[in-house]
Amino acid sequence: QVQLVESGGGSVQAGGSLRLSCAASGRTFNYYAVGWFRQAPGKEREFVSTITWRDGITYYAASVKGRFTISRDSAKNTVYLQMNDVKPEDAASYYCAATDRLPNRGSYYTNPLNFKYWGQGTQVTVSS
Repeated sequence: QVQLVESGGGSVQAGGSLRLSCAASGRTFNYYAVGWFRQAPGKEREFVSTITWRDGITYYAASVKGRFTISRDSAKNTVYLQMNDVKPEDAASYYCAATDRLPNRGSYYTNPLNFKYWGQGTQVTVSS
């Protein structure tokens, strides 16, 4: 079983940048896909981005594509979410999640219900 710990959240001005980290313990990410999801107050949890660890295939929500970049560091067993040109609507709690099921179907990696392991979340606030 893998344990996930997010960090890097905080307050950022609109147009600024922030980098979130998701560190794994217990197991390596070698046979997982790792995703970022977010949830704003009163809203459902939504997909942000996912990366498959072995192949490095990435998926992005349309709302963040071109602004956010997901990446991985094998040596640190960590996944990052680089957030650039942050907008007020990006404010939310951000959660890292992992799944050890790896179907060859992109839509699988955008559904939070398919992710078994979750971190505790990190808050991102955006000031305009």
